[in-house]
Amino acid sequence: MVKWTKTYALVAILALGMLGCFATRTAAQQDGKVTGTLIDFDGNPMANMPVKIKSEQGSVLESKTGPDGKFAFTGLRNGKYTFSVQPPQMQTPFEVPNLDVKGADTAPLNINFKEILEKQNPEAAAKFKKQQEEQKKFAGMKEQFAKGVALLDQERAAKAELSKAKPEEKDGIKAKVADLSTQAVATFQDGLKAAPEKDPNIHLFWARIGEAYDLAARNDEAINAYQQAIAAKPDNPSYYNNLGNILGRTGKIDEARAAYAKCAELDPPNAAMAWRNFGISLYQAQRMVEAIEPLKKATELDPKSAQAWYLLGACMVADPSIYKTVGDKIEVNPRPGTIEAYQKAIELDPNGQWGVQAKQGLEQLQQLTGGIEMKVGNKKKKP
Repeated sequence: MVKWTKTYALVAILALGMLGCFATRTAAQQDGKVTGTLIDFDGNPMANMPVKIKSEQGSVLESKTGPDGKFAFTGLRNGKYTFSVQPPQMQTPFEVPNLDVKGADTAPLNINFKEILEKQNPEAAAKFKKQQEEQKKFAGMKEQFAKGVALLDQERAAKAELSKAKPEEKDGIKAKVADLSTQAVATFQDGLKAAPEKDPNIHLFWARIGEAYDLAARNDEAINAYQQAIAAKPDNPSYYNNLGNILGRTGKIDEARAAYAKCAELDPPNAAMAWRNFGISLYQAQRMVEAIEPLKKATELDPKSAQAWYLLGACMVADPSIYKTVGDKIEVNPRPGTIEAYQKAIELDPNGQWGVQAKQGLEQLQQLTGGIEMKVGNKKKKP
């Protein structure tokens, strides 16, 4: 009984010794670590970048780099590993195979993608550098565009304020509009300078510059800006429409007609609007007779526009050729279609702005002619 007890005790001691040895060996096998730093293609630390390490047995550990681009895997068994990282510029992960982990003596794994690319593929490195420069330019261009739009919004608001201002307030508000126009134009021009070469958004800057000039009544500069927008984006109908508006107001009728015609050609469903706008711009410029032709086209393409019908009637009445002096009297012979135009406006908008103005126009025409039947198709009463 005593011998058995001694033997048991000896076995227990040996077992404890073996366990201690095993624990020491296991600890030694799991004190490996892999540390390193990741540098991106611009030469900057890759912060918060996911990284992985895979053992020969297939187990995977994941981690992330810190703000300084550093990473660390600890508590690894000695052996071969594969390190991998997926930079956003690469379609497939970048891997470092056969990474030999030997306890704390494992060499740091420092990966500099900028240097790797420059050494392995100088052409690709140069191309990447150019792409990065273009991206920076685009970011700067985008920022300037947003600033310019904000100033343009302020200019529109000031222009709207001007239309409601008292006479003594108008000069101050005009100066405000002019100042905001100058600021907006300068900001958009800075955006153009920052734009990448042949950037497809350049036309947007020129169009906004044109609007900024237009609001400030800087007609020649607005015309040039819209022409630049068209050169950069020749299939945009709105640019031709806006250009036509300014050309019409400034008396460049043939050029305006060509611009509106191009707008109608590019956007057939809205062709009536293009010709109506031409008529409106001429009407506002007191070029009534020249407005008749485009307004007729507008009513033919869109016979449901009360505005177009009213303006057509008003422009026909303003035609000097219908007035003839006979002795000490003036005879009025309205152009064919004048009464019908007013009547159409009344029919389409009986209680609205255009219908009311058309009624007033007919009443004035009655007074001038000595009495005209209000119904379409009836002949003029004899005085």
